[in-house]
Amino acid sequence: MTVGRKCVLAIDLGTSACKVALVSLDGQVLDVASGEYPLSLLPGGGAEQDPELWWSAIRGATGKLWARGAAAPQDVQGIGCTAQWSGTLAVDATGRALRPAIIWMDARGASRVREKTGGWPAVAGYGPLPLVRWLGRTGGIPARSGKDSIAHILYLQAEEHAIYERAACFLEPKDYLNARLTGRLAATFDSIALHWVTDNRAPANIRYDRALIGLLGVDGRKLPPLLRSTDVVGSLSEAAAQDLGLSPGLPVAGGSPDVQSAAIGSGATRDYEPHLYLGTSSWLTCHVPRKKTDIAHNMATLPSAIPGRYFVANEQETAGACLTFLRDNMLYHVDELETPSAPEDALQRLDRVAESAPPGAGGVLFTPWLYGERTPIEDHQVRGGFYNISLTTRRPEMVRAVLEGVALNSRWLLEAMDGFTGRTLDPIRFIGGGARSEVWCQIMADVLGRRIDQTESPLQANVRGAGAIALVALGRATFEEMAPRVRISHSYTPRSEARQVYDRAYAAFREIYRRNRPIYRRLNG
Repeated sequence: MTVGRKCVLAIDLGTSACKVALVSLDGQVLDVASGEYPLSLLPGGGAEQDPELWWSAIRGATGKLWARGAAAPQDVQGIGCTAQWSGTLAVDATGRALRPAIIWMDARGASRVREKTGGWPAVAGYGPLPLVRWLGRTGGIPARSGKDSIAHILYLQAEEHAIYERAACFLEPKDYLNARLTGRLAATFDSIALHWVTDNRAPANIRYDRALIGLLGVDGRKLPPLLRSTDVVGSLSEAAAQDLGLSPGLPVAGGSPDVQSAAIGSGATRDYEPHLYLGTSSWLTCHVPRKKTDIAHNMATLPSAIPGRYFVANEQETAGACLTFLRDNMLYHVDELETPSAPEDALQRLDRVAESAPPGAGGVLFTPWLYGERTPIEDHQVRGGFYNISLTTRRPEMVRAVLEGVALNSRWLLEAMDGFTGRTLDPIRFIGGGARSEVWCQIMADVLGRRIDQTESPLQANVRGAGAIALVALGRATFEEMAPRVRISHSYTPRSEARQVYDRAYAAFREIYRRNRPIYRRLNG
């Protein structure tokens, strides 16, 4: 074991797995371990996870770190968390979860949101009075898809009223982890944003808006007190310290949701400096200097993890999940056909298979809307599919079409983001599990028509960001110091010979949605 390498412990709670890392005082990831847990998809658009399995995975991953010895437990100076955003945990006064966590994919509160935000004449589905009230104060408005945190609370209020009444507080996943670590119930300016009950006009002084809470009809006493991401939320409790093999009393930073921490971990922290994340879902984001809203594309500026700053993001629901769907549900699904289970290097094999097909995948198109879509169109009923398959289509074209379909949807996001910021966002930093694929990096560059900068260790961006936020909270660093320390591994430039192919594919991709939208509504309404 290496003793004397001072560091912070960074925890990243993703949708399919957690990562726990040791981050040095200069922001470098010394070691990282992970643990997995299942996702439960329920009838009616439900999506839940067991928070006890989250904690068990975190404990296991932390134990792996101590066994490998990149640093010793006594060298840890503090803790920082990041987690999947737009989730809800109903907890009692001690922070104990009263039911499974409702996560960001859950849409069961859609009808409740529409009741609260409707009106005539409707604008993008919203009543004019709710639009004025919400946009002026928050910059956005609860999504009609029902996937925002406030929709989860409205669902519990209506459908699980006993749980709603018993709950002392409703917490985001990141804030639940902080409560588990410290015993303190609190949220940060950035994590609370998708409750749409805060006045965001002064990003350094976010506060609850009683009028918006009243319009939604929720109990404001069940909402947590607010802190900055760089505030210390509390000290590590005896019980949590014993679980993680650490000393009690360590400071725990407020931390940030995954979208905001990823921006820090990508090094893209200056205004109009974009990054693209590709994991289970995908998002494109950058910091901006002022509050703004684009209701047509479901985009708004929100408080950043950097105190006093705004960022804007748009997100597609399934990205890397499309590739794992192809792997687990089609290529390596164990059933009566006795298909072999997926080997550990299955995704790397799919990369090589995709690379053997030409740009454009022989005309095959894939739409990645496997669980509805959020931006730049909000449509929970849209679904994915393969198009233009023929008898000559082979597996390489279909695998490549999945990678290209995610990239084509990212181009749709990028067009909306360019319009929102009023500039061409270039180059784009690329992070997340998908950014490890050289094939996907080049496809992104070709489809987007922008230089793609693959960050070093792109899978570690979130824990790197969580560690950086913790270091700032401890007074050991500044955000300005941390950003230049994120190195670029390789840059991918657009190839002129692929431009015409992807321009044609993109036009067809957009037309598939436009023409098939009524069909999706009939099938999934």
